[in-house]
Amino acid sequence: MTRREPAFLSWPEEVARPRQRDDPAFAHAGTNLILDFHGDPLNAQLVVFSDGNHHMALEESLRAFLARHPDAVDVFYATTPPRVLVEAIAKGHLRVGNLTLSRAPHVFIGPAPVLDGLVERGLMTSHARFMQSRGNVLLVRQGNPKSITGLRDLLRDDVRLALSNPETEAASYGVYRDTLRGLAAGAGIDVGVLDKLLASDRVVHSAAIHHREIPQLVADDRADAAIVYYHLALRYTRVFAGLFEIVKLAPLVGEPGFTPANRVTAYHVGRIGEGGPWGARLLDFMNGDDVASIYRHHGLQRPTG
Repeated sequence: MTRREPAFLSWPEEVARPRQRDDPAFAHAGTNLILDFHGDPLNAQLVVFSDGNHHMALEESLRAFLARHPDAVDVFYATTPPRVLVEAIAKGHLRVGNLTLSRAPHVFIGPAPVLDGLVERGLMTSHARFMQSRGNVLLVRQGNPKSITGLRDLLRDDVRLALSNPETEAASYGVYRDTLRGLAAGAGIDVGVLDKLLASDRVVHSAAIHHREIPQLVADDRADAAIVYYHLALRYTRVFAGLFEIVKLAPLVGEPGFTPANRVTAYHVGRIGEGGPWGARLLDFMNGDDVASIYRHHGLQRPTG
């Protein structure tokens, strides 16, 4: 019997300061690869902590900011679930495998409740919405081998669903769960049947960072479909050409027939303390037209309503 080695998705470089050709580098996708910590933690003059669900647009925005402000040297930024980053602020450091990082952020990006907590602790004076998602879709393997066309197909006994972890990523899990339940109710599907699916062994969860793990679960044929933000699915189809395709659950924001049952998430941004020498300028930049264009290209948009 031939033994098949695991195939790991080859993620592109994601940094604000592009790597030079002669920079020493070491990584292996299966054992030593840090995807959600970006840049030079020692020399960067700007540190950003952010949830990771819009990491592709954040990368391009920070790269544009650094090109405009080269005196910042580099931007060190993290794109993990917010819970991890809030705990890192409280402890003053974060362990990443065998590496310890002791950088505090100048700017924090994430859902409003997370930033509200930072305000309550006196770490942030205020924050504001700057971007939002457009809804959620299904991600399937290229060719859609199970012929999944919508929500009703997820109830079939032969379909396995990948979903973010309800404990380690409660925010995204709640968005996805509520989208499925809301769309089911609107389509006349018994929500109780859907809840049984979500509690069954036909659902496989990510462990810690769903925006990296979910596409791997689908690519590995451990799930037939995954519900993810539209902008994440768009990213996967772009950077992993020929591996995935998108199946819409319902119209997205800006499309005819959009319903709030297809839940959207708003992303807020604020300074930690005074924000260091570059924090205020980054906030101005993130609210500008250049960033709006970048986020729109990646499937997000300015807040509506």
